[in-house]
Amino acid sequence: MAESGSYPAFQLGRPRYDQSSFLGRLRHFIDIIDPSTLFVSEKKLTGCIKLLDDYKRGMLPSGISDHQLWEAQKVKQAIIHPDTGEKIFMPFRMSGYVPFGTPIVIGLLLPNQTVLSTIIWQWLNQSHNACVNYANRNATKPTPTSKFLQGYVGAVTSAVSIAVGLNVLIQKANKLSPATRMIIQRFVPFPAVACANICNVGLMRHNELSEGVDVLDNNGNVVGSSKIAARHAIMETAFTRVVLPMPIFVLPPIIMSYLERLRFLQSNRRLMLPIHSFVCLVTFGLSLPVAISLFPQMSQIEASRLEPEIAMATDCKIVTYNKGL
Repeated sequence: MAESGSYPAFQLGRPRYDQSSFLGRLRHFIDIIDPSTLFVSEKKLTGCIKLLDDYKRGMLPSGISDHQLWEAQKVKQAIIHPDTGEKIFMPFRMSGYVPFGTPIVIGLLLPNQTVLSTIIWQWLNQSHNACVNYANRNATKPTPTSKFLQGYVGAVTSAVSIAVGLNVLIQKANKLSPATRMIIQRFVPFPAVACANICNVGLMRHNELSEGVDVLDNNGNVVGSSKIAARHAIMETAFTRVVLPMPIFVLPPIIMSYLERLRFLQSNRRLMLPIHSFVCLVTFGLSLPVAISLFPQMSQIEASRLEPEIAMATDCKIVTYNKGL
């Protein structure tokens, strides 16, 4: 195998960067959410999968570098679900989260929202989130369609209820001046989305709590299904979904309230929406890798903390499970 400069020796199924540190996970997830993987052709994806299969069987063609192998694994991890082995629909991949989610974020942060516009944008946001959560779940156990629909309805209902409720409370706050009321209204999406995101993850992945998720030993063999590991996976994912909207829904209103006072923008109002859109895109693009890097995707837990039958079924002190994204 050809050497390739700064690239470490390739290890199949192992991340290129150290997952025990936040910086290593950040670099790993920047690869995973790279929007350029959305444009990978079917032919290239098939070639990447074949290259990794050849490596696994020890039949790798001569002249293949570590760089090529890492790139092949990056493409596969960005497109193929690790549990099902199937392609994730483009808008629901983590690499599609920012490009497809930014227009919805812009809509949520538009000033002077009516009750109807609040309902529409919250519905669109939680619909997209629900599909992303479902597409990137731990899929070692099948999820019935009825469970998905129940979770979806619950997640959307909670988001719309919280957002509309907060807006109505602000409208009825007579002591607030119109300017103060408008500023506060621009921050309403954050608590609404943060609370709804927790509900969304819990409801869309509720099946994991009842069925458990597969835990693996050091050799990648399934030791058993753990409901305790499932609870950890969902709690960690829900926490990232609270951190994720924090800068997205807090920074743009602060930045825009400052920019709107600039004389240049006051005389060029048509530039407001493009600038607002750019601010949302940048904050979303920076927030996503930071939020999902808080925990490794393949999380580890001490076997002794799991169900007794799992702890007794393996000699490994630490077992691994797919947290999902």
